[in-house]
Parts: sequence; structure tokens; C-alpha cells
Amino acid sequence: MRVSLRRWVPALLAVALVCAASSAALAQDKDPANGTWKLNVAKSKFSPGPAPKEVTVTIESAGPGRHVEANGMGPDGTAMKWGYSGNFDKKDIRVTGSNPDADVVMLRRLSPTTVRSTYKKDGKQTLVNGVSVSEDGKMLTVAQSGVNAKGQTVKNTLVFDRQ
Repeated sequence: MRVSLRRWVPALLAVALVCAASSAALAQDKDPANGTWKLNVAKSKFSPGPAPKEVTVTIESAGPGRHVEANGMGPDGTAMKWGYSGNFDKKDIRVTGSNPDADVVMLRRLSPTTVRSTYKKDGKQTLVNGVSVSEDGKMLTVAQSGVNAKGQTVKNTLVFDRQ
């Protein structure tokens, strides 16, 4: 029985594509930032203050990017809830919910454990976050700088503990 190579090439290419796509999906699930993180107010620094009373952030893989949800309570006790879903392609992503400093965010992956998030409000850049996960995967640190929507210079270090 003679087997034609032409007949098998498309099937082999399809299998190779499925394997490559599966590898990419598995790699995304290994994003060290995925999970639920609670703000450790005592380890964090806020300039200007005051610090929020509590913040919980949930990060999940979403296609070639991520989905982020932030929930908490501001320093005055008002509830806050906002989030976004987008890719690491440096394109504007709409921020949903109530974030006074942003209506869009742009994501850029700098390394497997570090992401830069650039926020804008009404087309003007406000805050830049350097988000990194510790080697042991137990702590997420956000180095935040810029000018908030109130016109105040911001230089915060937010420390989150994995839940």
C-alpha cells in the first residue's frame, strides 16, 4: 500500500498548530500574577495619602492578555469597583466601573513576572504602574507614579499578598 505524503501534510500541519496553540494556552495559565491579591496597607506607601481601607485585585488570563478586577473601599469608606480585559499589545483598553484616574489602560509585558500598565483619563496620561510578582509568587508589588485626575503628583508603592 502506497501512502501519499501530500495527503498527510495538511493533517500534520493541523496537529502542529493545535499543539502550538495548546502550549500558548498552558503558558498563559502559568502567569504568576494570576490569582486573588489583597492589599497589605501596612507594607504599602502612599504619596499623597490617605491609603484606601482595603483593596482586593483578581487577575486571570484572558486570551493573549488578562482580565483584572479591583474591588475595595476608599479612605473615606466609599466602595470602589473597576476592571478591564485586554492584551499586552500597547493598545488602549476601556476601563469599566469607577476609577477616577482612568478610562483606558494600555498593557505591556516587560518580562514573565513584570507588566507595565499606563492609565489615561480623557486622553491624557495619568498614572503608570510597574506591576511585578515576587520570585516565590506570594507578593505582588505595584510601583505607581504620575499625576492623578486631581492634579496631584503620585508616587505610591502598593504591596499585595496572594490569597
